[in-house]
Amino acid sequence: MTKQKAMLIDIKRCIGCLSCETACKQLHGFGTDPEPTLSDTAFTVVETRGGTFVRKVCMHCNDPACASACPVGAIGKTAMGPVVYNADKCIGCRYCMLACPYQVPRYQWTKLAPFVKKCDMCADRIEAGKSTACAEACPVEATIFGDRDSLIAEAWSRIRGDSSYVPRIYGLEELGGGSVLFVSDVPFEKLGFKPAPTGNQPMPTLTASALGDSPKVVIMGGTILSALYWVTQRRHEVALAEAEEKATINRSKGKRS
Repeated sequence: MTKQKAMLIDIKRCIGCLSCETACKQLHGFGTDPEPTLSDTAFTVVETRGGTFVRKVCMHCNDPACASACPVGAIGKTAMGPVVYNADKCIGCRYCMLACPYQVPRYQWTKLAPFVKKCDMCADRIEAGKSTACAEACPVEATIFGDRDSLIAEAWSRIRGDSSYVPRIYGLEELGGGSVLFVSDVPFEKLGFKPAPTGNQPMPTLTASALGDSPKVVIMGGTILSALYWVTQRRHEVALAEAEEKATINRSKGKRS
């Protein structure tokens, strides 16, 4: 049985060196200049909150709202933990961006053929038995990678061994939990970690009803687009026929003269 992998991010240990950001950008062939927020070329960023360094990254939810909202299955949760994106299936509806409670997915607005971009938790590296690039690059083990159960045990061990830690693992249960876990010596609410709007209930239980009519919308939209295409194509055919008819008449006149 495949064990679910995860990352444990220890906010107390983070020194703000940005090694995680750089490693991620280098892996994906992006420029290495730091960016203030997540973007289509920054899948993880380190923010400063009152003197505390806080990483922002996809939570890789166990029951991801982005995957539930996608009408074509372009996003899915793998058995090993990552929530991955298949650009070949994407139709550009951007429902995933609306559904994500953590506001993670980004769109390539400046591209002629845009895709949705987000952290994939180094899925290819994980499949090959390697660590995520960000965890491998961290010099102080503020981010570590491993089996989710083992990381949960490690997180509780750090909390029990140091009373300065908040007695809570963020990402363990929030919105059904995920493959990215946080521990901190500062209350999470003070660091921008907003309480889950539905407690520990996975978001798809809400988005399913909210997006229940999306197939109808897609069908209706497809019907309208098909009709527009038919009208445009028909006009083109009529114009072509008229042009051919005029040419025939002109040829006939030329022969008579």
